[in-house]
Amino acid sequence: MTVEFEVSGHVAHVTLNRPERMNAVDTASHRRLGEIWAEVESRPDIRCAVLTGAGNKAFCAGADLKEDTGLTGVEYWKSISSSGFSGIALRQMSTPVIARVNGLALGGGLEMVLGCDIVIASSTARFGLPEAKVGRVPLDGGMVLLPRLLPRNIAMGMMMTGRLVPAPDLERYGLLNAVVAPEHLDDEVDRWTAELLSCAPLSLRAIKAVSRRTAHMQLQDAFQYPVEELESALLSEDANEGVAAFRDKRAAVWKGC
Repeated sequence: MTVEFEVSGHVAHVTLNRPERMNAVDTASHRRLGEIWAEVESRPDIRCAVLTGAGNKAFCAGADLKEDTGLTGVEYWKSISSSGFSGIALRQMSTPVIARVNGLALGGGLEMVLGCDIVIASSTARFGLPEAKVGRVPLDGGMVLLPRLLPRNIAMGMMMTGRLVPAPDLERYGLLNAVVAPEHLDDEVDRWTAELLSCAPLSLRAIKAVSRRTAHMQLQDAFQYPVEELESALLSEDANEGVAAFRDKRAAVWKGC
């Protein structure tokens, strides 16, 4: 199976499973990722997802260039789904996603990282967008997102040289939430996952939706922008439960409604 998918304790675990190809994405795994993200979005029992790669060498080395998809670059560009979560682009997902970066994150691998909300990386991980070295361009969000998330010249330097950047450098620029020794990676991911699960799921979806959909707006327009997820969170039973739990000095029991 090119992508493993398992749900336990309200957490979806998604693992790119092609370690012999540095977890590069071929047509089958691209399609399967789209199916998985669609299922994650449709299931209220899933409160967050963790995305990683099999093995300890690579998170994902991007597209599998040994595969002939039959598509030209222009055809692929035009085929990218406007839904934003088909395949490797995660920009429009409402479910919180943690990237567990265990090794190289290149090309589409880095673009998947850019679509996640929280990024935990091994200190041995390295990141890059090497498309220009093979006559390609970062179509799945790299050209648009990286200059918004990093200082412009750092982003342009990465894209225009294809150089690999170590995890500690990207942590310094604010792209990563935490960088830990490889042997502590799972513990750190578990800590972040537990913190997400301790929060109201509808609140997390509202925060993500408002933050992403209003990022390009003027402040006043952003404050007034109607977001369905925000209204759902404000009118939810969980909104009352959270306050009641605080007053009773107990842990909240979230229903997701």
